[in-house]
Amino acid sequence: MKRQRKQYSRPFRPWDKARIEREKILMKEYGLRRKKEIWKAEAILRKYRRLARDLAANRNEEMEKTLMQKLNKLGLINLNASLDDILALTVESILNRRLQTLVKKKGLANTIKQARQFIVHGHIALNGQRIRWPSALIPVDMEDKITYYEKSPIPNVLDQSKKKNVKQVSENTSLQQQPEKQ
Repeated sequence: MKRQRKQYSRPFRPWDKARIEREKILMKEYGLRRKKEIWKAEAILRKYRRLARDLAANRNEEMEKTLMQKLNKLGLINLNASLDDILALTVESILNRRLQTLVKKKGLANTIKQARQFIVHGHIALNGQRIRWPSALIPVDMEDKITYYEKSPIPNVLDQSKKKNVKQVSENTSLQQQPEKQ
């Protein structure tokens, strides 16, 4: 059986204050549980940047085209981008393509942490199939296929709460519009 290896590397300076602060901001903004998730995104970015540097040095047009197509499919660059655009990618661009971030942006969850909870609890489906990994990188063509899982009670619960809120708001406005009798 093949041994699985770590998909990330730890920072060389574990107590670098600037890096710790930057990671803390990213964890809060993207609703990450541990710094390991940031390190994995950095490893993915490092891999693509290394490939781009090698291709810039060797000038292999075929490999360059396949790398551009792959990154375009992931939604990280435009189709007519150059190798410099790949080198300009940031960790945020990788984190923006995660399922957790896309669920929040699509409006299926109110907060980024709620998006993570919906995914882990099995309420989110991709192309009709339940997916339970918030860290999954979603291609652009699959982005519109993110929905609630068909057997999930969440859409019904959210609809009921919205109807209840609308009803309360309409009652409050009707009470405010009625003149007070003295």
